[in-house]
Amino acid sequence: MEIRTRRIYDPPTAQDGTRILVDALWPRGISKQQAHVDGWWRELAPSQALRQWFAHDLSRWEGFKARYFTELDAKQEALSALAETSRGGRLTLLFAARDPVHNNAVALREYLMRASKIALEEIGEEPE
Repeated sequence: MEIRTRRIYDPPTAQDGTRILVDALWPRGISKQQAHVDGWWRELAPSQALRQWFAHDLSRWEGFKARYFTELDAKQEALSALAETSRGGRLTLLFAARDPVHNNAVALREYLMRASKIALEEIGEEPE
């Protein structure tokens, strides 16, 4: 499965595949029609407490990811459903944050990529 991240305010493209918003709150200034989302998975967003602690302070990025990954560890059913939603095709995780590098969608992508690599290694296949 190929996983991408994009800002929800960017126009959708044919290359996006399945478009899933992974923010807890609906982004301001964009309608659901304009967003062209295939799903809104609020349950995969970081907790409110974690979002408030991070506050987009780049010095907390690694700590944010570690804490977020711990939260995600407890959401395996939702993560499996997300993988099933994309059916092995391209998945685009959408976010509203202004920073395209330090946001929950990027962290979620990293988590999913690590998990898929571990799963492939467990069955004896080489990750791509």
